[in-house]
Amino acid sequence: MTKHFSTIFYMIFVYFMCNLGITQGARAKYVTCGSVLKLMNVAYNMRLHSHDVKYGTGSGQQSVTATEIQEDVNSHWVIRAKTNRQCERGAPVSCGDIVRLQHVGTKKNLHSHHFSSPLSGNQEVSCYGDDNGEGDTGDHWEVICSGEHWLRDASVKLKHVDTDMYLAVSGRTFGRPINGQMEVMAIHHPRAEGDWKAAEGIYIHANEVKDHSHVHTEL
Repeated sequence: MTKHFSTIFYMIFVYFMCNLGITQGARAKYVTCGSVLKLMNVAYNMRLHSHDVKYGTGSGQQSVTATEIQEDVNSHWVIRAKTNRQCERGAPVSCGDIVRLQHVGTKKNLHSHHFSSPLSGNQEVSCYGDDNGEGDTGDHWEVICSGEHWLRDASVKLKHVDTDMYLAVSGRTFGRPINGQMEVMAIHHPRAEGDWKAAEGIYIHANEVKDHSHVHTEL
């Protein structure tokens, strides 16, 4: 019960902070360590999403999809350092950095491995990890971008470190119980359906950590 209420409280907190709508001034320039954000697929205008629904095939792990519903709280992800590492909270994520994306609602990490995705037969993308959000190297994604840092207004690719595959959306949609959501997969080549942009979220910056301030955008 403690874990359940803790998760609910955190999700309410994130939802509240992302909806305050009081910072209409300077936008945070970078995606940073510790930021809570939604990732939007540029090709399909869909947000990376997960939920406590398991795949019926493949690994049987927690499924990852893409949703068009902007307000869905199950599309929030936390930027974390790779396994057994720490990153400075508020530090910009550099191009070439290896990160984990932890799903806020379930505490599991965006993950991939050598299983076939259920609709297109590409590589499956799932969520994986224990109750503390710790998994394995299959949770590691390299940020592929131009320049020095991951800019909020620039598209990036996420390359799975263990398999050299790219996070993407197939364009194929599921039926019940996740009707209308699109399949998320990993592909061999960095095509357009593998472009992602930072969308709504709470963006923490290093010079703001001391006074507990942050920049956020509305859901």
